[in-house]
Amino acid sequence: MERPAWAPPGIDISVPSVSRIYDYYLGGSHNFEVDRETARRAMEFMPGLPKIMQANRAFMRRAVRHAVDQGITQFLDIGSGIPTFGNVHEIAQAASPGARVVYVDHDPVAVAHSQAVLAGDEHSGIVAADLRKPQDILDAPEVTRLLDLDRPVALLLVAVLHFLEEDDEPYAAVAALRDALAPGSLLILTHASYEGIPLTEEVAGGTVGVYRDIRNPLVMRSGEQIRGFFDGFELLEPGLVSMPDWRPEAPASPQDAEAEEDPYAFSGFGGVGRKA
Repeated sequence: MERPAWAPPGIDISVPSVSRIYDYYLGGSHNFEVDRETARRAMEFMPGLPKIMQANRAFMRRAVRHAVDQGITQFLDIGSGIPTFGNVHEIAQAASPGARVVYVDHDPVAVAHSQAVLAGDEHSGIVAADLRKPQDILDAPEVTRLLDLDRPVALLLVAVLHFLEEDDEPYAAVAALRDALAPGSLLILTHASYEGIPLTEEVAGGTVGVYRDIRNPLVMRSGEQIRGFFDGFELLEPGLVSMPDWRPEAPASPQDAEAEEDPYAFSGFGGVGRKA
């Protein structure tokens, strides 16, 4: 297997990564053959996975613009993945120059490419850390340098919590982050679910099995379970809904329009909550 020149040293390119698989779904180029093979296996059961990811990104962009409209100019994006067009810092800084963004991921490829993309941007940074250890994130030098946690922050947990099993204590991790944030902070969240998928649960479960096979279990929670992550936050209108139904606006691109009209785009949930 030929090693790409851009692959960071020490990366095992024979092991698939969920962030690189996600990059493949979005049409990115920073993924290995093992990631593409895994993605294609998952799409055998759920061919609309790229549409779900595109709708997820479109939701994220709308939510970030909403945060800026509410006067929030600090963003903590955990599970940020590999940088693609329309990332948080691009959206936030276009709306509010000087907005500060800290990305967090535990995939070395995602971290390395984030460092390259953010080179020279004094208002943005990347932290190598894991959502399972929220205090490591809060204590990270880039977080303490760039973010003032005494002022409102938009916390993004976009397409990441469904990779945490119950033994990982995901609700406790979110609560620890919530408790560190100032009143008025926002939680921007999306999560996979069997609800809304235009397939039987049995067929969709084939995709879940693919992720289990690569030791990155995909936990499909119900809407009620996902709502539990907003404990301590007031859900903003229209509540916890399918991603295209959260404050829809004119699509930013033909790709967004196509994605948000596809039945698969209505799989899972997205929502934004405000800390009182």
